[in-house]
Amino acid sequence: MTAAKSTSAYICILAISLMLLTGTRASAQKHYVDSESQDSVAFLRGVELSIDGVGPLMKAFSDYGNYEGALRLNLRDKYFPIVELGYGHTNHMEDITGIRYKTSAPYGKIGADINILRNKHDDYRLYVGGRYAFTSFKYDISRPELLDPVWGGVSDYSASDISANCHWIEIVFGVQAKLWGPVHLGWSARYKTRISHSEGDIGEAWYVPGYGESGSSVIGGTFNLIIVI
Repeated sequence: MTAAKSTSAYICILAISLMLLTGTRASAQKHYVDSESQDSVAFLRGVELSIDGVGPLMKAFSDYGNYEGALRLNLRDKYFPIVELGYGHTNHMEDITGIRYKTSAPYGKIGADINILRNKHDDYRLYVGGRYAFTSFKYDISRPELLDPVWGGVSDYSASDISANCHWIEIVFGVQAKLWGPVHLGWSARYKTRISHSEGDIGEAWYVPGYGESGSSVIGGTFNLIIVI
């Protein structure tokens, strides 16, 4: 999948998600608390477990994707420390050159979100946040056999278990809405930029688990099913 197609898929998913959240928002009653009640709110308001639906969808319709889950704490309905863990995979072949690239590896992210709505205790949230992310992975690369036009004969190329790693940060903008009881839905848009990477002696890795297609920066997104405990 090209970068343009990936971006279009993210935009489509975010648009559908926003429609769902807006519909849920219109059908529900807002809950306000006065300033005195806000001052008495417990420090730890709950724990949230979530899974992302964008990664499996990308994997189903392209040659790369990931599975990702998260654990987030709710501190006074304003601050939300979070840990995200996932597993990325690709088996990609270039259409023109026939070069094949394969990798699969876990990755991790840690950060926090801040609820920027005026009424922090509503069931609906608008937040901004950040993540630090890291993965260490190995990849295989191979090229099909080619006929040498000068010396004759057939040549091929392959390399396996090339060690690589990548550190990056993410700027996050997201929305979350209560669907029913402890079940919430949310989506986020993410701007990712590398801060450090090492990819061996043969050149840049085509895909980095958790980050996406290689580049100094990329745009991504998530669509989350969230259970509030």
